[in-house]
Amino acid sequence: MSLIKSKKRVADHGEVFTPAWMVDAMLDLVKDEAERIDSRFLEPACGSGNFLVRVLQRKLAAVELKYGKSDFERRHYALLALMCIYGIELLADNIAECRANLLEILTDYLNIEASDDLYWAAFGVLSLNLVHGDALTMRDSAGQPITFAEWGYLGKGKFQRRDFRFDVLTGSSAFSAEGSLFAHLGKHEIFTPTKTYPPMTVSELAGIQGE
Repeated sequence: MSLIKSKKRVADHGEVFTPAWMVDAMLDLVKDEAERIDSRFLEPACGSGNFLVRVLQRKLAAVELKYGKSDFERRHYALLALMCIYGIELLADNIAECRANLLEILTDYLNIEASDDLYWAAFGVLSLNLVHGDALTMRDSAGQPITFAEWGYLGKGKFQRRDFRFDVLTGSSAFSAEGSLFAHLGKHEIFTPTKTYPPMTVSELAGIQGE
């Protein structure tokens, strides 16, 4: 794979893709987290998903190891693995390619097609988790503050969604720094979701849509 799409894109956006060997070497530095199903990863300049694809593949290997004997659990924990992956990308073609790449990884692993509700649940999750926007300004392509959905698996086929603004989440280090005026506050006092949804099944998730 070429590490650039065009010299103009390199000049205009500094776009250079990370080679696979380097991605794996970097993920090996955080191996335990990269292989934990519910650990959350955010790539603020995700491109077409070189990092996120490898993270998902590692998470799905963990799903197979732990839940491979139960199709129900395997499907739901595979979706949770996808739910815990986030990205922001400035260029529209890259974010579309990234979403497609991650969806392909999941559907190949579960051997599902577009007739399966889980396919559309994953499609909807990716439309929310992978944002076409600018990580520096923390705004999406429409100029609105970037909002991320935090997903949790409640068990028995039910998922929980809470939405948080990215600019608030990135303020955590400043708020929690030793000596900070806000250091005494608990995270529950700083991080208030902009919206909390009732628990949803895969069928209900299949109806969600992002950008």
